[in-house]
Amino acid sequence: MKVEQIYTGCLAQGAYYIVSEGEAVIIDPLREIKPYLDRAKKDGVKIKYIFETHFHADFVSGHIDLAKATGATIVYGPTAKTAFESYQAKDGEVFALGKIKLKVLHTPGHTLESVCYLLMDEEGKDHSVFTGDTLFIGDVGRPDLAQKAAHKTQDELAGILYDSLRTKLMTLADEVLVYPAHGAGSACGKHMSKETVSTIGAQKDSNYALRSDMTKEEFIQEVTKDLLPAPAYFPENVKMNKQGPENIEKVLKRANHPLSPDDFERLANETGALVLDTRSALKFAESFIPNAINIGIDGGFAPWVGALIPDILQPILLITEEGKEEEVATRLARVGYDHAIGYLSGGMEAWVAAGKETDQVDHITAQDFAADASDKKVIDVRTAEEFGKGHLSNVENIPLDGLSNELSHLSKEEKIYVHCAGGYRSMIAASILKARGFDQVVNIEGGYQALEKIDK
Repeated sequence: MKVEQIYTGCLAQGAYYIVSEGEAVIIDPLREIKPYLDRAKKDGVKIKYIFETHFHADFVSGHIDLAKATGATIVYGPTAKTAFESYQAKDGEVFALGKIKLKVLHTPGHTLESVCYLLMDEEGKDHSVFTGDTLFIGDVGRPDLAQKAAHKTQDELAGILYDSLRTKLMTLADEVLVYPAHGAGSACGKHMSKETVSTIGAQKDSNYALRSDMTKEEFIQEVTKDLLPAPAYFPENVKMNKQGPENIEKVLKRANHPLSPDDFERLANETGALVLDTRSALKFAESFIPNAINIGIDGGFAPWVGALIPDILQPILLITEEGKEEEVATRLARVGYDHAIGYLSGGMEAWVAAGKETDQVDHITAQDFAADASDKKVIDVRTAEEFGKGHLSNVENIPLDGLSNELSHLSKEEKIYVHCAGGYRSMIAASILKARGFDQVVNIEGGYQALEKIDK
């Protein structure tokens, strides 16, 4: 028996590859299926099942393409209805895989169809449980995301989740391993740990939502407290996962279309495409195409795309580092942004060489800013939680994901200084401000981390 967690950091997502006696199962696969096919080919095994813990909201699954490529059966939990061929498992149903077995535990609450898969080893002993978005390390799934589909309130779903945890998961042996679908950084929970594996016993000891003396009313109150608004793309991803997304190879072929500077400019004007610059914040600041939005590929790329580009059907033109074109298109497709229509061949160097117009973002070091910080308009784009833990005096907190809704009270005639924790989010904010006509934008290098060191 082999159990492998395939963790994707930019989505804080864990898929799983399980093998026994020449047969394999994939749990919660990402959209690009080649890594799973490569593993199966290398091990000389056949992928028999594709297990989905629920209809994912934060990414598009690869279940359709993987099933077509392997002949594997797609398995969902009870009540799941799909527009494609799939198998709706019953609560308690057992699936054989080589010499091991996987048992379906119906655990509604995050969504009504949510299930966990309990793995029983060759001796029939409970070995591990794959908990999807029902149980995380340090947290549990949000009960607010499926309200419309479930025709229930978030409090009702939280109450159902309370019962699922206590009747299905907390009754398992303490040594059973816990493998969740997400870790820290995912918008699917509030207080998830950076750890990506734990045990039932450790979670009963440390997870706030699994306290043995917790009443259902206390659980509902704590789990629904301080939930941030869900990103706008979440329901769109759910719809794609229920209906079956477009083949990813077609999506990547459409995006992997090199464009000369003239063709890039023409297509931007003809289609109204959003120009997405995925280079580093430093390179973007030095020179960029006017009105381009910067979301760097080396940060929390996919979640920020989802948070800041409300329409997944929006045509997108890409500016990337050389050789990163397909990676960027793949990361966009992971969260349902399938309408990238090409990239700038030769990058910004080609744009500049063609004599096209460029813009830049002014910057100031933390030291120079701190030397004369009085009477400056400063925006801190960190989250309200980060801001509450410490911030500069006389600054305005406008979290990045809400910036576009707060521009009306900002003056385009005033110089605006922007910072986040380290610089990634503040450059995104600066690009948004510049694109909206705020020409006097200054990025504070190193963000609050650098400013805090000066104060100390």
